[in-house]
Amino acid sequence: MGVIRVGTSSWADRELVTSGWYPRSANTPAGRLGWYARHFPVVEVDTSYYAIPAPETTQGWVDATPDRFTFDVKAFSLFTGHPTPVAALPRDLRSAGGPSRVRRRDLPAGVHDELWARFRAALDPIVAAGKLGAVLLQLPPWLRRGAAAERRIAELARRCRPLRVAVELRHGSWFDGRAAVETVEFLRTHELSLVCVDMPQGHPSSVPPVLIATAELAVMRFHGHSDDWATGDKREKFRYAYGERELCRWSELLGELAGDSTELHVLFNNCCAGQAQRDAGRLAELLAEAGHGSPAPAHALT
Repeated sequence: MGVIRVGTSSWADRELVTSGWYPRSANTPAGRLGWYARHFPVVEVDTSYYAIPAPETTQGWVDATPDRFTFDVKAFSLFTGHPTPVAALPRDLRSAGGPSRVRRRDLPAGVHDELWARFRAALDPIVAAGKLGAVLLQLPPWLRRGAAAERRIAELARRCRPLRVAVELRHGSWFDGRAAVETVEFLRTHELSLVCVDMPQGHPSSVPPVLIATAELAVMRFHGHSDDWATGDKREKFRYAYGERELCRWSELLGELAGDSTELHVLFNNCCAGQAQRDAGRLAELLAEAGHGSPAPAHALT
């Protein structure tokens, strides 16, 4: 059975910082990350989606965490096809007088490659410390299944190799009937981890929770089931508390998924006022009680 690592999709979310989850002594970015790492062995880096961090920043993350702590790093938004604010690009790579948001096709020749080079440089300290879990490719909800989309995903994966890559698909066409089998085969062929999700159903971006391991690393993300998923307000979209019965059932399902993988990362994204941390902590307890893998906090793993 694979090792299970339970954590959350952020350690620096503003509502988390003001929620009281951190003690007053954890009053710096490094202090908060260090405190987080005392409770959870894995975290998803969400800030890298919005801007490519400097290597000095990622080295600071490495220095603030114990051995065997793990970072899953989300790819920069422009790479995965999302319109990206020009202000999110490094200053020396911005074009004056253009649109406020850009996609890859809007960039001058060579800029896209340079952005990838800087993203890889940002990962270097994490990789050197043995703390990188995977690069997370969160694809846009309008990316329908098809040959062109598969080629795009394969290209993104090549940019990341030899690092592990996890893929979150957010259009229902990837899992519609027979397509689900072909999607799983595509990911397995390219050794890409399918990001399983728990989320509200019935929306354009809804996908079912397909609990299948397609690579040695399995990844599960919990978005919650807010009634306000379609509002666009992040605070309302992810405002959800998992109940005890839900978490007990998920502990059983995740134990089965871990049996098909070498390692399983479980990440809670219901990031409102510390709820993700509370739910992640309770699920870790349930997994430990059931003897599923090793969901111990990072400080117990060193």
